Amino acid sequence: MSTPAEVAAPTLTLNLAHDVGEVLEYHFMINALLAGGIVAVMAGLVGWLTVVRRETFAGHTLSLMAFPGASSALLIGVPVAWGYFVCCGAGALAIGRFSDRATGSFNEESVGIGMVQALALALGFLFLSLYSGVLGSLENLLFGNPLGVSDAQLTTLAIVAAVVVLALGVLARPLLFASVDPDVARARGVPVKALSAAFLLLLGLAVAATSQITGPLLVFALLVMPAATAQALTARPGLSLALTVLLGLAIVWLGMGLAYFSVYPAACFITGGAFVVYLLVRLLGATRRRLIARRLGPLAPPPVPEGVIA
Repeated sequence: MSTPAEVAAPTLTLNLAHDVGEVLEYHFMINALLAGGIVAVMAGLVGWLTVVRRETFAGHTLSLMAFPGASSALLIGVPVAWGYFVCCGAGALAIGRFSDRATGSFNEESVGIGMVQALALALGFLFLSLYSGVLGSLENLLFGNPLGVSDAQLTTLAIVAAVVVLALGVLARPLLFASVDPDVARARGVPVKALSAAFLLLLGLAVAATSQITGPLLVFALLVMPAATAQALTARPGLSLALTVLLGLAIVWLGMGLAYFSVYPAACFITGGAFVVYLLVRLLGATRRRLIARRLGPLAPPPVPEGVIA
């Protein structure tokens, strides 16, 4: 005879309509899907510019800032989300202060970002060691819990995403100009340094929000991989940006749906799915280039450099 736990366990079937209906039957899954969709759109837009600006190292460092943010929030007894936003925002300002792209070299910028990253890790471990309470789940702290998003968290995510998207809309043209060719933009009077600081702050907010879905250690799944995949498919900015958002939404929603019918965490399916899609696109692109080069021989055009947005 089946136990109640076995009867109640959800089972993935070949009936897509039935499976989707079962997922949408529960309020916590609706919250998770809405939160994942909000984060996918925001992280996709910010991540696309992050890849164009070659600031993925800064994004990785800001994702680590969520670790001391969460542990400090636990230490002083405030909601973990507050720690995410405060520490990621402070980390963005610190990176902008210690790594000035306008006057410093690439090596100096990397050193400044690395110093902030090392400090973030040290503070995170310090706050965890000082915490005297019972740490319910270190996995949720590091890898997030998208299936446990509350109504209040969903509202906060929506407000932060609206602020980030509106700010990107206002700064889009000069920010893209400064990202593609900062020297020419500076000569044309574009405030490159101010735009860089503003973008880092928006990146910090996006990372803080994304950390609540994927956790601080897996932020790259939504921040970088969909954008890198889209830019590997096309160099047209508008199409690439749209593909980034669509890929992010598909990866998040499919990952959460699979997690509902599995014993494994949603972050595992989200990050794994993002990596598989990126790997397939790169392999298909490499195969296509080899076939074209073999067909054209010496008449084949030179390869387009990585990350170039025409």
